[in-house]
Amino acid sequence: MEKIVRQNLLFDFYGELLTKHQKDIYEEIIINDFSYSEVAKLEGISRQGVYDLIKRCDKILEEYEEKLQLVEKFQNTKKMVAQINHLAGELKVSNDNKLLIDKIDEIERISNAICEEY
Repeated sequence: MEKIVRQNLLFDFYGELLTKHQKDIYEEIIINDFSYSEVAKLEGISRQGVYDLIKRCDKILEEYEEKLQLVEKFQNTKKMVAQINHLAGELKVSNDNKLLIDKIDEIERISNAICEEY
């Protein structure tokens, strides 16, 4: 399951950099969950050809991620935003002024980290 999620993320970020043919076939297999046989029949190529193309696309997308690290940055940003939301939720129920100041400082630290990353 984790591999499929990663493939989807990589495709979301870098799919437009694939050729139209690669993009169409990769989308059918990874996004639309077609079988290799179904896509092979639709495209008029062998099942092995579809398999090879998917492996090649996986490699290409991983190479883009290795160089650009957009997926990693996206996931880190999501974690930081979740932390901000958690801290903000704690602030809503707190009556302790020291705790409020500490939480606000932490929110500022995280939001600054997000801003520095972009």
